[in-house]
Amino acid sequence: MPNNAQAKKRLRQDAERRDQNRQVKSRMRTAMKRVLQAENTTDAAEALPIAMKRVDKAAKRNAIHANTAARYKSRLSKAAQ
Repeated sequence: MPNNAQAKKRLRQDAERRDQNRQVKSRMRTAMKRVLQAENTTDAAEALPIAMKRVDKAAKRNAIHANTAARYKSRLSKAAQ
């Protein structure tokens, strides 16, 4: 348990950031699944821009690393073809 005010605040901030990062990552993974599990290329091409946006947003917020985002985007675009 935190012993001073600064440690208590840090605990609150960490919990809030963890929840926000979890939401961002979850939305990103869901969008990626829609591309990867699309039944045909038109559905995949339709879901691709949304997934790219979600990956970029996760990287921008530092929920994932920039290189990880680049790797995901590359795999998504390859899968959507």
